[in-house]
Amino acid sequence: MQVTSSRAALITGASAGIGAIYADRLARRGHDIVLVARDNARLDGLAARLRAVHGVSVDVLAADLTRAGDLGQVEVRLRDDARIGLLVNNAGAATAGGFANPDLDALQRLITLNITAVTRLAGAVVPRFLAEGGGSIINLASVLAIAPELMPGIYPATKAFVLTFSQALQAELGPRGVYVQAVMPAATRTEIWERSGMNPSAIPVMMDAGELVDAALVGFDRREAITIPPLPDESQWSDFTAARLAMLPNFRQQNAAARYRA
Repeated sequence: MQVTSSRAALITGASAGIGAIYADRLARRGHDIVLVARDNARLDGLAARLRAVHGVSVDVLAADLTRAGDLGQVEVRLRDDARIGLLVNNAGAATAGGFANPDLDALQRLITLNITAVTRLAGAVVPRFLAEGGGSIINLASVLAIAPELMPGIYPATKAFVLTFSQALQAELGPRGVYVQAVMPAATRTEIWERSGMNPSAIPVMMDAGELVDAALVGFDRREAITIPPLPDESQWSDFTAARLAMLPNFRQQNAAARYRA
């Protein structure tokens, strides 16, 4: 069953790619939209199209989420605007190269966007959602969160944070009416490749961003905690999760495992 709501959705990284498609699909469902990204001209163009095609209210909030002042403005909007019932944490970036010769300033910006902004925006809206008795958060993670061998550098690690952060939020807040979904795309056809200095032609298979978002919204309607659009066999994820959960009781030990004792 498709979940619809009259409450507004705030979408980060909304000027193009996955974020812009989320804006279109959610507007089609009747949500008013708050678009957040750096490119004000692109946001204005998208806002005009959404108003014309879907007849919804669209606000534009130009912000660079790596800048504390801009991030703070979005936090205030999430805290204070009771119309917003859905946060889509989509903004993110990648960097080319590994960690053998790191550009630490560039990596700090990546951490700020992929981790700090996701955390702070969720933290800004969750208290209000709890007070209101409900709300939803969609966090864009990546299959690289569980497959770090496929890309060098820290990008997989940032997405591993997004995944486990989402799982922790859902475990804590789900019983209190706040739904948190982590979406795990594989390689998807967006501008992230060119912006990060990587060559998309070197990747043999990519999913179209529209197909990704449509699949992710099926998972959203089903209230999945984790949605992996490219994974054909759901039982593989179920088995992975079961194996992980089976280890939990064994972590509570007073002594090191026998295999580590001389």
